[in-house]
Parts: sequence; structure tokens; C-alpha cells
Amino acid sequence: MRYAVIGGGPSGLYFALLAKKANPSDEVLVVERNPPDATFGWGVVFSEETLGALRDADYETFTEIGESFARWNAIDIYYRDTMVRSRGHVFTGISRKLLLNILQRRCRALGVRLEFEREVRDVAELEGADLIVGADGINGLVRRAYGEFFKPQIATHPTKYVWFGSDLPLDAFTFIFRRNADGLFQVHAYPFDARTCTFIVECPEDAWRRAGLESASEAQSIAYCEALFQPELRGRRLMSNRSLWVNFLTLRQESWHHGKVVLLGDAAHTAHFSIGSGTKLAMEDSIALVDALRRHEDLGAALNDYEMERQPIVERFQEAALESSSYFEHVSRYAQFDPRQFAFNLLTRSRRITYINLTQRDPELIRTVDSWFAAAATGSPDGAVRLSPPPMFTPLRIGELTIPNRAVVTAGPDLDAAASQGAGLVITEFVSVTEDGRITPETPVIDRARQEMLRQAVERIHQTGSRVALQLGHAGRRGSMQPRSRGVDRPLREGGWRLIAASPIAYTPHSALPKEVTPRDIAHVIKVFAAAAQAAAGCWFDALELNFAHGYLVAGFISPLTNRRTDEYGGSLENRMRFPLEIVDAVRASWERPLLVRISASDWADGGMDLDESVAIAALLRTHRCDLIHVVMGQTVWESRPDYRRLFGVPASDRIRNEAGIPTIATGNITTSDDVNTILAAGRADLCVLELTTIGTTPR
Repeated sequence: MRYAVIGGGPSGLYFALLAKKANPSDEVLVVERNPPDATFGWGVVFSEETLGALRDADYETFTEIGESFARWNAIDIYYRDTMVRSRGHVFTGISRKLLLNILQRRCRALGVRLEFEREVRDVAELEGADLIVGADGINGLVRRAYGEFFKPQIATHPTKYVWFGSDLPLDAFTFIFRRNADGLFQVHAYPFDARTCTFIVECPEDAWRRAGLESASEAQSIAYCEALFQPELRGRRLMSNRSLWVNFLTLRQESWHHGKVVLLGDAAHTAHFSIGSGTKLAMEDSIALVDALRRHEDLGAALNDYEMERQPIVERFQEAALESSSYFEHVSRYAQFDPRQFAFNLLTRSRRITYINLTQRDPELIRTVDSWFAAAATGSPDGAVRLSPPPMFTPLRIGELTIPNRAVVTAGPDLDAAASQGAGLVITEFVSVTEDGRITPETPVIDRARQEMLRQAVERIHQTGSRVALQLGHAGRRGSMQPRSRGVDRPLREGGWRLIAASPIAYTPHSALPKEVTPRDIAHVIKVFAAAAQAAAGCWFDALELNFAHGYLVAGFISPLTNRRTDEYGGSLENRMRFPLEIVDAVRASWERPLLVRISASDWADGGMDLDESVAIAALLRTHRCDLIHVVMGQTVWESRPDYRRLFGVPASDRIRNEAGIPTIATGNITTSDDVNTILAAGRADLCVLELTTIGTTPR
């Protein structure tokens, strides 16, 4: 085989040496436009898992790299003039320039041909090769030349960042957050030898502009950042290596190969620098490609195998990187957090580290977080709670109501079975405020006939120690359906009833067309919600939850996809929220206990509700004496595109809680106590629906 590699970075060099080692008779050429001692960047960080892969792939290279590593096990977080240190995180770093020198020497020793300072202007220059490897980065020739086949998608991140070095000796991965008159700036810094560190500065674009960095020279940018971070730099200097302010680009591609051309590393994909995985992923690509070529004699089969193995792995890292980058892009929403909670939130930002992980890595930090969380929840003096439960088992106080723990279950018809799960709060199944507001014929309606039965059920739940909330709603255009046991959203063939909705739009192609509600209908629905709240008060429920979600009647007013009215109840968000807020006000006239509202934070459909509007909706509900938002997702329209991944609703809960300033219930495939403790301790929600203990969650 004849291999031609375009790009002499870590991925290209590592592929070359592994390919040559696998079959010494192969011809391997690496072409790099820069000189051999040129490098842009400072240090490279590897995880223990990656080091194991490097050891198994080529022990000689691994040994030489290992002799040059800087090692540390701590993360330092500077926030609001406080430093929180977390131990138990194993990192290894090396100078990028030194890494390249080691890989170059190893390539030469194996017989790889290296051609530096050669600019390849057309891939056709290397047509004689059996395989052309594009390892020339996100803006490289190979990716651009075959873009129509690779089908790239590039997302530009909103923050600005600049990659400096510093002669500051560090013994920990370091995050620094500093606010000045221009805005919030943050640092990602890590050592790569005993005397030098990488020092990345990041900030929102508006802060960058206010600081005058848009037109600043490299020297002026250094002077600004040195002055800003002087307390942490301790008189040390920042160093530039073509250090320019840029926006990070996340690259995804449908395919990584075409014909006899294949991509590696940043030419194929990128992941945000905040999880430090770029070089790791690139070198692991090289290992996987060489292994695939060894397994298959047919080139096409080998390239397919390589792509099928690596793409899912890289996509998982990219998802974690997007979670991490989003944290730093919106970190100002946590400005009021206690430093201990802020540190925990940062450490768990990408979901790869959880409460249990940190308990194993740094039990002292978890004891500190638990103690602070318990003291804050109970109103005790800071540090007064010495033996603290995990956050999941810490009570939550809402007004006069104390919920004994933070787990929530949503119940089916059997409330007793739900209460037996030990959750702090049980939310009943969907109970309609009127006969015509049922989802199916089996949906219960709150009326005088049911009051005594409900009182008895609530009393039994109280005896278990749990608290119970009644969920009230009106099905709207999702009503007159068959029982869910026969399928979801299947219209009744006979015995149905009249449907009403914000606008005359059927929920599914087979559903009945609803009648557009009139002002008289609106007044009637408000009246029956208020009457239902009065009935609930007589049944000893601890809280009331109004269902304004999932495409039911009130949700139909909130979403622009289902509200096409031209009167005062349609159009702007203020108008679309008029009816929901009138219901809240009417309910509040007779209900003084905690009031919860369930909203769909996103319609998961083009042109529908998004998180920005949901934050505004939650803020409006807070001003109308709503105590807590139950955050759910989707189902507003039948044709939505759901994304039911793990913890899918938590980011929405996080934003609503910390931007609208109102407590939340998080939902979305939360399946373990570890999930719950992580979400709560990080301040992403105040209660969590724990799916494994959910009983009969599907409304009837």
C-alpha cells in the first residue's frame, strides 16, 4: 500500500507511524506545509483511557511520551474571590511541540517519509497513492475538496476565545471566573510541564466588544488579560503564538471517507476545547483507521468499518462537549450560586461526571456540598448541619408545605401504589375539570361524587409520609380518544364528545376537528378550573398542579403552532398567555396552598415554542403567584420530532429555574438516584420525576 497523509499534526503523524509499523513494506508519506518545529497551541491533555490506547498501539511512542508528561489530580475553581479545589481527577499533559517532535522521530525511525514546508494545492498531486489521508484540520484542503461527499455541518459558538500560554506553574486544571465593567471573562488553564501552562481566555462577544478587544493587537489583548487576571497570575506573564480571538467551530459530517480519501481528527470532527478532547480523539482515530485497514483487505470495507466504529464514539464526545460549551456560554445564569454549588455545577456540566463519580473521587467535596445543601434547605446556619443526607433526601419547603424528599412520582389510578414508592411528592394522573375536557372515557373528572374517595386516598398517602398534588387539566383537541391501552391518540369511533381548542386544528390527521373557543367558552373554562380548585381544597390535597402542557387545551393557546387567533388571545406571547394567566388568577382566588404549573418548554417543532419563550412564560407565571414549574417537553403537535435521550428535559429545567428565578421539577429519563442527586446539587432543579418509580404515568 502507498499512503499519502496531508497534515503533520498528531493525527497524521500517529497514523503514519502506526501504518508503517503494521506493514513495514508499505510506503507512507506525510506532507506538512509548516516547518517541523512549528506549532500553534501550547499543551495537550490526555485521559488515562487514552494513555492505555496509546500504550497498546505503540509502546515505544507511549514510553517516550510518558517520560515527558506533567501529571496532576486536582481541579481549582476560582469564583467570587473563593477557590474550591476538587481532587481525584487524573490528568496528564505534554507540550504540543514536544509531542510532535516525539512522533516525528518515531516516524523517521520506522521509515516514514516526511516532507515539511510543502504546500499541497490540489489533492490530485497525490493521486498515485492508494489511500489519501486528510489530517489537515477543519479548514484543510482535503475536507474542502470533497465537501459535497462529506456533507459537513459547522456550528459557530457565540463566545470569543484566545489561546495563550503562560510561565505560571500550575498543579491543577484551573478555571477562573472574573467579572469587570465589560462583562464576565473566564479562564481554562492547565499545566503541560513544570514551568508552563496553557491559558485560554473566553468571554461573551458583547464583553469582548466593550473591552475593545475587537480591534486590539496581540500585545494589547495580553495586557488586558494580564491586568484582569493579575491575582491568579501572581506577576507571571502571558505568551502569544499567533494568539487571536476567534469563535470555536463544531464540525460534524455525514461521511468521513469517499473513494480512496479518508479524514482524521479535526478534518473529520471537532469538539469544544472545554472538555480537552481534540488531540485525544484525533490519535484514537488514527488507531482505529490502522486497525480497520489491518482487518480488511478491501479498502472500501476498511473505511466503512473505521467510520462505523468511530462516528458514534465521536458523536457522544461532541454531545458532552456541547453541554460543556453551553455551560460556559451561559455561565452568568449561575452568578448568585454559592461557590460550593457553583463548583459542583461546573464539574458535572457535561454529564460525564456525576454525584457518585465525585463521591468516589473527592468525598470531602461531596460532604461539603451536602452540608451546604442541607443547611440552605432547612434554613440552618452555614456549616451547622454536620451529618447531611444526599440532596435527594433533603426536604423542600414551599410556603407552609414541607416535602420530605426531592423525588416525584406521577401516579395512575392507584394512588396507594404510587405512595408506596416513598417519593416526597405524588402527582395524580390527569384529572379533568369537566366532562368535555377528558382525554378518554376513563379520564377521571373532579366532582362532588369523587370527593370522599379522593379524601380517603389523600389521607392514606399522608400516612406514608408523602405529599400529594392534584393534576388538573382540560384535554382540548386531544380529547375524545380511546383509552391509551389501545394506542396513543386514537380517536373514539363512537360515543365521542365535542372538542374545543384555541384554533380549529385537529391534533392528528384522524382526529375530530375542534371548535374554536369563543369568549363565552373561555369564561366557562376559567370558571370550571376555579371550581375544581375549590373542590381540591376540600379533598386535603397538599398542592395543585395545572396542566398547561403536552398539547392540551391551555397549551394550545400558548404555542404559536396551535394558536392562530387574531383576537386578544392570539398573536404575541403576551396575548397567548392571557388565557393561561386568567386561569391561574381564578384558581389563586380560592387556592392558597402551593400551586404548580406544568408547561412544555419546547414544542420540538419548527416555528414552535423554544426555551427563550419558556423562560419568559415561567417568569410571567411567577408574577401570578405560581410556586413551581413542572418542566416537560413536546407533544404540542402530533408531527413534532421528539428527542428522548437521557435527562432530555434537564437543560430546560436548568434555564427556567436559574433565569426565571422559580423552582422547577425536572423530567426526562431521570432513572437513578445518582441522576437526581447530580441535578439537585448542581442547582438544575428542585425536584425530579424519577422514572423508575413512576406508576401509570400515561394519562387516560
